[in-house]
Amino acid sequence: MHKETGPKTEGHPLKIYTDGSSRGNPGPGGYGAVLLWGDAKKELSAGYRLTTNNRMELLAVIKALESLTKKNISVTIYTDSQYVVNSVEKKWLDNWIRTDFKGGKKNKDLWLHFHAISKHFKLRFIWVKGHAENTWNNRCDELATSAADGNHLLVDEGYEEVKSEE
Repeated sequence: MHKETGPKTEGHPLKIYTDGSSRGNPGPGGYGAVLLWGDAKKELSAGYRLTTNNRMELLAVIKALESLTKKNISVTIYTDSQYVVNSVEKKWLDNWIRTDFKGGKKNKDLWLHFHAISKHFKLRFIWVKGHAENTWNNRCDELATSAADGNHLLVDEGYEEVKSEE
C-alpha cells in the first residue's frame, strides 16, 4: 500500500521564479524567490543594506538553487532580469570565466558561486516581463521589495568588500 507523505511532486517539473530589487542602485536591496514543484510551494527572501539590483537578481537564483535538496534535476528559472538570462543562455558567463572577468565585469563573486552550484542541475532560463500579469513574478517582486525595506538588513560582503577596495 502506498502512503501519502506530503505534497505531490513526482513527475512535476521544478519551476523557480526570482526577482531582485534595490532602493537606489546602489542602495538597500533584497531578493525574492518562489519555488513551485507540483503541489509544493516555498518562498525565500532577504534584504541587504548596500547592494545593486543586478546582484540581487543573481542572488535570488543562487539562494533558490542552494535551497534544493535534490540534485541532477531539471529546473526552469523564470526571471525578469535579462542580465541573468542572457549571461547564462547566451554563454556570456562562460566567456567571462575563460577571461577571468577581464574588462571589469561585475559580480565575479556571485557569478563564480552560481557557476559552481549550477553544475548540479539541468537549468533553463526564461525571461518574463517584470511588473506585468505574471502572478509569481509579481509575488517575487513583493518579497524582494519588502526585504529591501526591512529592518534587519544583511551585509552584501561581496559588494561592500569590492567597494572598500576602490
